Amino acid sequence: MDQNNNNPQEQQINVELSEDIAEGTYANLAMIAHSHSEFVIDFIRMMPGVPKAKVKSRIIMTPDHAKRLLAALKDNINKYESTFGKIQGGGEGVSFPLNFGGTAGEA
Repeated sequence: MDQNNNNPQEQQINVELSEDIAEGTYANLAMIAHSHSEFVIDFIRMMPGVPKAKVKSRIIMTPDHAKRLLAALKDNINKYESTFGKIQGGGEGVSFPLNFGGTAGEA
């Protein structure tokens, strides 16, 4: 008996990437809020000398997906640092008050 019959085959997912999304959106700040059922990540662009920052994209995901995103980011940062060296900074939080409503978080 073949033992591989008990393992489900990996399902392949085809992902479509339109041209406008493929260009990407620059953000240099992320604000994270959460409830018991979802995480909300606002990607924000702040420009020097401009007092108003704009949310450029909002991503809403389940806590399970947020945890998988965290693991994927950790893995990719480790791979990046093994190739290009340690990323400097990144440990400091936002040093000014921002109020977007909801449960406070930080990135």
